[in-house]
Amino acid sequence: MESKSEIAVFGGGCFWCTEAVFQMLKGIVSVMPGYAGGTKENPTYEEVCGGNTGYVEVSRVEYDLQKITFRDLLTVFFGSHDPASVNRQGNDTGTQYRSVIFYTTPEQKEEAERFIKEINDSNALGKPIVTAVEALTKFYEAEDYHKNYYANNRGNPYCEIIINPKLQKVQEKFAELLKK
Repeated sequence: MESKSEIAVFGGGCFWCTEAVFQMLKGIVSVMPGYAGGTKENPTYEEVCGGNTGYVEVSRVEYDLQKITFRDLLTVFFGSHDPASVNRQGNDTGTQYRSVIFYTTPEQKEEAERFIKEINDSNALGKPIVTAVEALTKFYEAEDYHKNYYANNRGNPYCEIIINPKLQKVQEKFAELLKK
């Protein structure tokens, strides 16, 4: 039986973090850091970091539908960042770090909206989820030095202080979804 894959794009803070998280999961074909949500052609990292382009740092995730579900991706996504913070993840602040799911199919849109509603309904006293659900219109790959950033820079203080704890959390909470 031939594998079928889909693309989904997630923004949940710095793309170095989201890329490293999704790369750990079984059924992931590829993860590419980049930019989505803005209108300027071919934005650069410096432009996006300025916070005035409308772009978000994202990870484009291609996944094998026979090995992992979109709902599993949502579970890990919501469990690995703060979806209740507006335009902020830790020390990273600005609209370029907002929590967003860029869907590529109507089914992804429905599932993401249903998932967010379930979280909000189950946690009536907690902070509401602010994650946006938007159609993917354009995706621009990040510059080469951002690709596989964590794998190539594990000794970097940002990786040690910010990314390592996120990965440990994912390993503990979602062991059944990890690559063997």
